[in-house]
Amino acid sequence: MAHGKGDNSKEKVVFVGDSRVRRGNGFITPPDYTAYPGKSEAFIPNFLLKEWMVGVVVLVGILVLTISEPAPLGFPANAAATVIPMPDWYFLFLYQYLKLPYASGDYIVLGTLGVTGVAFGALLLAPFLDTGRERRFYRRPIASSLMFLSLAAIMYLTNTAWTEYKHEMAETGQIPEDVQREEKAAENRAKGLPTTSAVQTKDIAIVDKDDPAMALFKQATCVSCHATDLKGAAGPSLRGIGDTLDKNAILTIINEGTGQMPPMHDAAMGAGLTEQDIDDLAGWLAKQKSEQ
Repeated sequence: MAHGKGDNSKEKVVFVGDSRVRRGNGFITPPDYTAYPGKSEAFIPNFLLKEWMVGVVVLVGILVLTISEPAPLGFPANAAATVIPMPDWYFLFLYQYLKLPYASGDYIVLGTLGVTGVAFGALLLAPFLDTGRERRFYRRPIASSLMFLSLAAIMYLTNTAWTEYKHEMAETGQIPEDVQREEKAAENRAKGLPTTSAVQTKDIAIVDKDDPAMALFKQATCVSCHATDLKGAAGPSLRGIGDTLDKNAILTIINEGTGQMPPMHDAAMGAGLTEQDIDDLAGWLAKQKSEQ
């Protein structure tokens, strides 16, 4: 830069740039290699965005299936049953693998830790062992051969496990557990009985909601344990209590308590109830029966 002489100099000022500093071009869009055989595209953002979109579509599909087709709850397993236990289908190949001579018995450590450790270790080291640029599977004989060998082994072991299970069941004259459950569910369905082991509770209605004793129940301290809807909070539900207790039994519990429940007579009196109110309340609770 040329400097002028004096404050009022009109000499032209020239700025000289540094030729060593290259002019930037801003953000450079990564090239698309998809048109070139054997090449790939930029991992960020092209490949990562595509993988993310595929993952979202798969996740939405799984969610739709789980909502539209909920998993059925079958009957509970019978520990005394004589059926042969079997793992889920996606573990059948491991189940069969652990029955091999060199993966069980005296070689159980080798089968469970040695072989599986080598397999998963090789899978973790695959990106570091296979560093070639080629992406076509037929140009990667070692990696492709190991992949197809693994898939063939899984399919073979799965089929062998299921075939042996069927033969063993046929030789012993047993019916597979899944077939037994399906037959039991079909039989119950024909009889109008539940087809699952889920507990199906019947909602018992409150008897005589408009009875003045309902207001007495809310006025007393009963609601702190049994709730205003009688379904129970800290204490048990009182709906249907008339099926097991009569008026005198309920009065005895109020006056003397039962189990962990202390006597509630004095507390009710302190809440403003009279002896007649407590008697009416016990009579109303005795009416709470499941069948009306």
